[in-house]
Amino acid sequence: MNWILLVGGLGLLVAGAELLVRGGAALAARLGISSLVIGLTIVAYGTSSPELAVSANAVLTGQPNIALGNVVGSNILNVLFILGTASLICPLQVSAQLVRVDVPVMVGVSAALLVMSLDGKLDRADGMILLAGMAAYTVLVIHLGRKAGSLAKTDPESKPLQADEKAAALKTLVWNVFLCLAGLGILIWGAGWFVDAAIQIARSFGISELVIALTIVAAGTSMPEVATSIMASVRKERDIAVGNIVGSNIFNILGILGVSVVLAGEKGLSVPAGLMHFDYVVMLAAAAACLPIFFSGHTIARWEGGVFFFYYVVYTAYLILKASEHDQLPLFNNVVLFFVVPLSVLTAGVIYYQSHRSSLSLRRRDP
Repeated sequence: MNWILLVGGLGLLVAGAELLVRGGAALAARLGISSLVIGLTIVAYGTSSPELAVSANAVLTGQPNIALGNVVGSNILNVLFILGTASLICPLQVSAQLVRVDVPVMVGVSAALLVMSLDGKLDRADGMILLAGMAAYTVLVIHLGRKAGSLAKTDPESKPLQADEKAAALKTLVWNVFLCLAGLGILIWGAGWFVDAAIQIARSFGISELVIALTIVAAGTSMPEVATSIMASVRKERDIAVGNIVGSNIFNILGILGVSVVLAGEKGLSVPAGLMHFDYVVMLAAAAACLPIFFSGHTIARWEGGVFFFYYVVYTAYLILKASEHDQLPLFNNVVLFFVVPLSVLTAGVIYYQSHRSSLSLRRRDP
């Protein structure tokens, strides 16, 4: 039965993503708002609603490790797996706003979460700070979107719409909003099936709560992001594909953790040492890795997506080996230390070199 729910949930996710991407792209065009802003806000916050529901419910039912692991695991999966997979399908162009504003914000809030957790807990004051940051970021994105939209609308030859054209435009607008809401509802429904089935299957194999949260729950609640970004990549809506991931990661930390910590009350949320010393660091490193990759020609190339995907496989393999106390774990650690880390340094060097050459060539063309 659980496997049937797993497959059924996946089917609903694909259908919901198709509706959400189609409606979101059309809505952006109709309202004169960039697809990037739609991806960073409506799509990102909407596809993160399963994370919000799961984390809030986990806090209220006394399972704080699931709340924290869900957010951290989702952010790691969003960057390494989803961006990696989407860019393998189609190289993704990265908006200048993402490079200048949104990715630095994602890195900054990831670092801020690490600093807040150094005392081993997140208290109510931390939660209020996170929620205030969420409000400020949302206002900033909307302001930048309106500014860009007003610049795009300065067309002296544009003519006012006639009454029948206004009616048709309103009908199209309502239909696109309906597509977004229907797609979001189907995504949440499918994610619920997927997560419940996956948790039951994992528990039948004796996997710990924190590992379930970091992997299966995180993957399940991120299925809307997976489906939406991959579908957006297939449909060449690249701003939605990338904006959805960056916006979701920011919302996961500021919005979802903010709400979860406030719901926890005076006791706050205890942060396990292993989560802070390893998974937090992986999350921050994944966010920071976006900066040089996004700067290198404002494009995520297929090979860069392949590197992201490879790192997620390594991270997941480590969690599984560690959870099962496998006797090959020391060998795996040596492979990571003497192969993966040098490969990471080499990759960062190549990306920096390419970015530096690109900037020099642009300066020579435009002195």
